[in-house]
Amino acid sequence: MATSPVLVLGIDGRSGAGKSTLAAELATVLRRHREVSVFHLEDIYPGWDGLAAGTAAYVEQVLTPLAQGRAAGWDTWDWGSGAPGTRTALDPAPVIIIEGVGAGCAAARPLLDALLWVQVPDDMRKTRALERDGEVFAAHWDAWAAQEDAYLAADSVQDHADVTVENRADGSAPGHVLRALRALPACHRVLAPERAESAALEPVHLALDAAPDAAALFAALYSGAEHAVLLESSNLGFMDPRQRNRYSIMAAANTDECAIYEQRGGVGILTEGTATARLAGGFFDWLSRVWEAGSFQPDQTGLPFLPGWLGYLGYELKRETGGSDNVAAAQVPGGPADAALVRPSQVVVVDHHTSTVHLLATSDAAGFHARVSKVLPAAVEAPAVPAALEPAPGFTVRDERDGYLAKVRAAQEQIRQGNSYEVCLTTALAAPGVPCDPWENYLRLRAANPAPFAHYLRFGNMAAASTSPERFMSIGANGWMRAEPIKGTRPRGQTPEADQRLHRDLASSPKDRAENIMIVDLLRNDLSHFAVPGTLSVPRLCAIESYATVHQMVSTIDAKLRPGAPRAEAIAAAFPAGSMTGAPKVSTMAILDSLEDGAARGLYSGAVGYFSATGSADLSVVIRTLVMSRTPGAGPGSWDLSLGVGGAITADSSPEEEWDEVRTKAFGVLSALGTIFPGS
Repeated sequence: MATSPVLVLGIDGRSGAGKSTLAAELATVLRRHREVSVFHLEDIYPGWDGLAAGTAAYVEQVLTPLAQGRAAGWDTWDWGSGAPGTRTALDPAPVIIIEGVGAGCAAARPLLDALLWVQVPDDMRKTRALERDGEVFAAHWDAWAAQEDAYLAADSVQDHADVTVENRADGSAPGHVLRALRALPACHRVLAPERAESAALEPVHLALDAAPDAAALFAALYSGAEHAVLLESSNLGFMDPRQRNRYSIMAAANTDECAIYEQRGGVGILTEGTATARLAGGFFDWLSRVWEAGSFQPDQTGLPFLPGWLGYLGYELKRETGGSDNVAAAQVPGGPADAALVRPSQVVVVDHHTSTVHLLATSDAAGFHARVSKVLPAAVEAPAVPAALEPAPGFTVRDERDGYLAKVRAAQEQIRQGNSYEVCLTTALAAPGVPCDPWENYLRLRAANPAPFAHYLRFGNMAAASTSPERFMSIGANGWMRAEPIKGTRPRGQTPEADQRLHRDLASSPKDRAENIMIVDLLRNDLSHFAVPGTLSVPRLCAIESYATVHQMVSTIDAKLRPGAPRAEAIAAAFPAGSMTGAPKVSTMAILDSLEDGAARGLYSGAVGYFSATGSADLSVVIRTLVMSRTPGAGPGSWDLSLGVGGAITADSSPEEEWDEVRTKAFGVLSALGTIFPGS
């Protein structure tokens, strides 16, 4: 009886790329859990000029029957005699691997579950091919290469590959490919055993008695890393009964055991060492597969994070949660991704309450311990605050005062018509081509305005320095969810008496309380979708928190996640943060698209944080954040700076006061850079 194969993999690439070796090594790894059949296209090419004919025969005689669960049969080619050889057959198997030039041709692709493209530098390919096949191939190399050129000129196979492999021929490729394949939807079910093994890999945990400055330690460990994340509780002097300032977490994607994921529109790009996978579909679908697949690890450490994923979710992911995709076409090629995360193999967690440094490593724990131990003694003091930028960057604002006031009134008209209750209107400041260092900018912001959800991100040509005070949403390993929206802001006073007056003014403001309560109601609804009935509560309503440059009005909403409820979907149900959209969320996001002229908010208004292997997550709202980007190929020290700012508009908002609030919110970042609001 015919049995349909579960998974058909094609491995294509030019001669000498290492396809045969990769196929054999990958088959060996996969055979640990199931039977695997391997077919080499060189068995069916009819001679040195037979690439096109062999490819057609492979699709008809081999791939089609195997994909249908039937045995394949073909006449082999005897390369020594240059004539047809014996008749050969291949039975179907749960996994079939087909390798050779032409494996991923257009006629084959509909029958493949995943296509791999293997590549190496051209100057290495011929050497590798002749080392394997000897001088027999040397006489035919140019003719065969011309056939490959014609094949690829007519069919851009590489562009259709699900996984691309930079084959270093050092034995690393099979492991990297397997990790990339696990993320593909077509391979998800078949590779469940490998995925379960990976999920069960608990990190080595070491605890060191030390009280370093988190930024100093991060600089010592990861200053040169192109992909790194620091989630820092930098406001250690703040009264913190809710323990938002207890931990700082840092990591980088600096070894082949790490992964980097970026979402651009409807395509995810996952880099696993030397393998890069293209994943069609949305971010939250991917997150559900890689974060929630299998069982979460038990929490044996008491730490907030075990190696999972860290990074950012940009505001444009709203396209997946009810918002429009109106800015996708305007995205700059090569610009910052809509979302970017790293899965590190080594993580540092600093517990500021117990003066303990925790090391978590899924690879090279001994080397990691030695490296951290070496730099710890010198990481006690906070890094020196760099001098203000010289010359001071000159920012422009997307909406001048009169234009912003007009948009506030337009938002109020939408409210009057019943299309919204609250509109969180934003604008952006920009300063292109500023000579600066992103890390130094973070140190400037950190010193000027410490915050419980400060963060520094570096993803290639994008960096972000944030002093965010606002939690978007957290989920504990035990399933308890929490949101802590901020709505209502006053500047700090110049004297204690003036500061207290501003504090009292915010606490007693009917308008600010109304703004805050509207968002609380929105978030209560967001959390209720996946909550156990009766567990939703608001333990803190319109409380005032004071920071270095502002007073803020903050509320807390708690709820217990239903047992078995999908955690990625629970986060998606609340994204973007209601405090950055307004209410009701979906209709108000459409209003904002129009009022903000279709401009992408990018990272601003999104979320930054982690998704732990224990099932816990903690994400902050991206506000008070300087986003830095550079065009690929631009000078290494020249960065385009962007700062998003805005406020909540209600029916009784004063347009002039809303403009003043924009300036107030921008002050902390601008003053740290030694500059002022445009037009001041």
